[in-house]
Amino acid sequence: MSFVITGASGQLGRLVTAELLKTVDPSQLILLTRTPDALDVPGADVRAFDWDAASPEAFAGGERMLLISGNEIGRRVEGHKATVDAAVAAGVGFIAYTSIPNPSDNNPIVVAPEHRATEEHIRASGAAWAMLRNNIYFEIQVPAYQAALATGRHVTNGGPVGFVARADCARAAAAVLAGSGHDGREYDITGSEALGPVELAALFSELGGKPVEPVVVSDDDYASGLVKHAGMPEVVAAAYATFGAGARLGYSALVSPAVRELTGRDPLTLREVLS
Repeated sequence: MSFVITGASGQLGRLVTAELLKTVDPSQLILLTRTPDALDVPGADVRAFDWDAASPEAFAGGERMLLISGNEIGRRVEGHKATVDAAVAAGVGFIAYTSIPNPSDNNPIVVAPEHRATEEHIRASGAAWAMLRNNIYFEIQVPAYQAALATGRHVTNGGPVGFVARADCARAAAAVLAGSGHDGREYDITGSEALGPVELAALFSELGGKPVEPVVVSDDDYASGLVKHAGMPEVVAAAYATFGAGARLGYSALVSPAVRELTGRDPLTLREVLS
């Protein structure tokens, strides 16, 4: 069996590769990346790949693929579609895709339409598939934790989120890619609890040893704060604020047993990640 990983030099791609190497031979891996020189995986087939110029040759010999969603928000769908089409043309028979929970028409999170469109294209591709709907990564709370300790305030526009560690997403992806019985399944990959502003502030305070007050602001004020204090461009800040809006409306509050079911171990907690 041969396994294709797109975006293999990214943070998630590297973690998935490391997980697969615990159970499969490196010769079974086809690692696709825009920067092949950045990967050193002896025995694996590392190939240069850019989905703006996707062709079946890049997937030759591949049987099962993990399509890791790109990071260029606003222009990913066409690249995803081209990648799926090229992979299927090359004979890839199974595609696992890293999506998000609740990629519905009503979800205000800026990336929801891209994930929904990609999922629909994969379903219509003729390949077997599984959707790995990764919740928001715990790791993005690290700068929030640092800012909260520096200011004594955890400022957010969000609501409860079933945050998940990137490492757990990688373990789940490797289990689906190298396992069986996952055809046509949608997995919500989440942590074991949903944490809102109050819970986050309390945990930040406990771990940091300083009082931290939860402060919930409007979407516009949150975006303005990102521009003013984090130096984000306005359009990026507005997009970032949609994640909080989605959380506030309950779209990210999912808590699922999928990580344990797929990997045999409980997901990491935010306490463990921050510690």
